[in-house]
Amino acid sequence: MGMSKRLGAEFLGTFWLTFGGCGSAVLAAAFPELGIGFAGVALAFGLTVMTMAYGVGAISGGHFNPAVTLGLWAGRRIPASYILPYIVAQVIGAVVAAGVLYLIASGKPGFVTGGFASNGYGDLSPGHYSLLACLLVEVVATFFFLLVIMGSTAPTAPGGFAPIAIGFALTLIHLIAIPVTNTSVNPARSTGPALFAGSAYISQLWLFWLAPIVGGMLGGIVARMLGDTPASTDKPNIAAS
Repeated sequence: MGMSKRLGAEFLGTFWLTFGGCGSAVLAAAFPELGIGFAGVALAFGLTVMTMAYGVGAISGGHFNPAVTLGLWAGRRIPASYILPYIVAQVIGAVVAAGVLYLIASGKPGFVTGGFASNGYGDLSPGHYSLLACLLVEVVATFFFLLVIMGSTAPTAPGGFAPIAIGFALTLIHLIAIPVTNTSVNPARSTGPALFAGSAYISQLWLFWLAPIVGGMLGGIVARMLGDTPASTDKPNIAAS
């Protein structure tokens, strides 16, 4: 599979994750009568990953997340040469998705950007959680996300079920972390909306790059230590395997 196709798949997958997950928060959750609440937003994020892992996972590996890419590299699933191009494609996908979402959301009379599904700590945390609390939840959540990804895509795992496990894991993570940080575990997903939410959210982006990357790499390393067998280093991990 050529790198251009892989990058196109990562762009589309991250676009869908950001558009679908953040869109559910910005558009649907703004109407209490729809009743989707935190649970609906959490499910939306899980569904975006599950559907695109099935849709394009066989092309790129279905990372859609810089922390996942770095975690899989730390777990010896992909070569270092994939890291930079994958992350660039993921960030561009998230930013374009946030831009499209902004154009749609701003078509509503009286639209106010507000937090625009961005992540934050302290005053910008949905529950006003401290920096330490937000750091911990992002590291721990991304750590376990990588354990699920590595385990469900291992050669010994049942075939065809990995996207389901990964999607439900992301749903669970959002159920836990939305009140704390609005849930990142994905630096690209955090970057796109923050660019439209404004300088306050942009100034806090460092945490939502640092914490998921640390957690993801630790998760990849621990999964490897637990006996995970790496995929061939000439291709990415196949999330839909």
